[in-house]
Amino acid sequence: MNIDYKAENELLKQHVSAMENKIKKLEKMNEFLQQQVLLARHKRFGASSEKTHPNQLTLSGSVFNEAEQEENSLLPEPELEKITYKRKKQKGKREIDFSGLPTEQIICELPENERDCPECDDSLEQIGQTVYRRELTVIPAQYKVTEYVQVTYACKNCEQNNIETPIKKADVPAPLIPNSGIASPSLVAHIANNKFGLSLPLYRQEKEMKNSNINLSRQTMANWLIYIYRHYFRAFIDLLVTKMLIHDVLHGDETSVQVLHEEGKKAQSKSYMWVTRTSGESETPIIFFKYSPNRSADNPDEMFKNWTGFLHTDGYQAYRNIENVTVVGCFAHVRRYYFDALKSLPTDVQKESAANKGVQYCDALFALERQYKKENMTFNEREKQRELRSKPLAAEFFTWAESELANCVNTKSSFGKALTYTVNQKSYLMNFFLDGRLEISNNRAENAIRPFAVGRKNWLFCNTANGADTSAAFYSIIETAKANGLKPYEYMKFLLVQMPAIPPDRYVELLPWNSLIPDTCKAPVKN
Repeated sequence: MNIDYKAENELLKQHVSAMENKIKKLEKMNEFLQQQVLLARHKRFGASSEKTHPNQLTLSGSVFNEAEQEENSLLPEPELEKITYKRKKQKGKREIDFSGLPTEQIICELPENERDCPECDDSLEQIGQTVYRRELTVIPAQYKVTEYVQVTYACKNCEQNNIETPIKKADVPAPLIPNSGIASPSLVAHIANNKFGLSLPLYRQEKEMKNSNINLSRQTMANWLIYIYRHYFRAFIDLLVTKMLIHDVLHGDETSVQVLHEEGKKAQSKSYMWVTRTSGESETPIIFFKYSPNRSADNPDEMFKNWTGFLHTDGYQAYRNIENVTVVGCFAHVRRYYFDALKSLPTDVQKESAANKGVQYCDALFALERQYKKENMTFNEREKQRELRSKPLAAEFFTWAESELANCVNTKSSFGKALTYTVNQKSYLMNFFLDGRLEISNNRAENAIRPFAVGRKNWLFCNTANGADTSAAFYSIIETAKANGLKPYEYMKFLLVQMPAIPPDRYVELLPWNSLIPDTCKAPVKN
């Protein structure tokens, strides 16, 4: 029997090669799983902040060093974190400003029988008084019935001498909701602010009202909110969108929402809330929420079909092909990828890791932006400084990322994903340098959508598509009011008083930056 040793050796080599490839794949998978475990632990038990640890390394490199020298230190040294107080700080002592609140004084006097002098028995006289302490007292929500009484007038002379008696009746303000006996502007604004501003679901409000002997069902409250949206707020939101699209710098984002009863969809399927808002260059900020049953590119295409400008977004592909729109990428998302990669590593190797270097590049760019803001630069000045200082640093960052990606053994690892995202998003991220009005991140949109995401944890889902549209409208008005320095409840109450009395073509008078907005709607200015 002849044995073909050459063929056997070849088969053996192929088998060894296959096993080596399998081992490499298993090693990569093991590395990936270890990173996911570490990252999951950090997200569950670690600090949620993405702030850079003071012990992380400082980058080297000519461009980075130049920026560092110009700012005296982009990244603070550990010693700067140590704070020495000249005096001992008293715990729990923080001054609260009571100046805007009404004050009631409780005068603490001596009883009549104790106002005699202990030396001569003569009567004591008051010589002064001192505010001994101040307390903040709360009065829980109070409900009262407001009756609109229509006065009727008649002519007594005609009643006695003529066949007919003229009768006049006083005008009565139009009701907010026809055929509703109790829906007032203040009550509906209170319910809406509780639900959309304070994330208090209707069923909890129903329980709270019962404690005041008011039996108002959640179904009735929901009907009121939908009525307000359809008859008043829908036209007002259209006006806000028209005003928003005048600006040529906007931000966009989206998040999921569950709608239980929606035609053609299972209750467990995801729908989406899209948010678009003005940027920092706008003196009249507007935040617009829009509900959609899907996350397709049709949504931004429809939103921006007649608009031309710069749109800040994350890396979602649906925004990428909108005609006449220049997409501006988000360096905060880039940094988050490297930060997650950093936290997926054991603590003892984080400082010297390449992932840490990616975080530091991003931190350097953000530090420059803070410096420009601190110096109160105009948009033109900021554009020139970015071209001179930030753009070379960004170019160095992308060159480093491309080199690291070319040598990356495992592109499916957390670090590999960070590099891939950076390289793929380069063209959109570099659009940030096209105009001084643009921002380094899409944090404005993320901050705008956060109240909705927080509220979603409480109310969990919308019952119907009508409810989702209504929610979008109320969130739009509440967040726009807050962005313009208004109190959401007071502003909504103002709208609900005014809207039944005027046609929609006069809603422009009610925009949150209008000079006609009463002072009661304005929030205290933060010091």
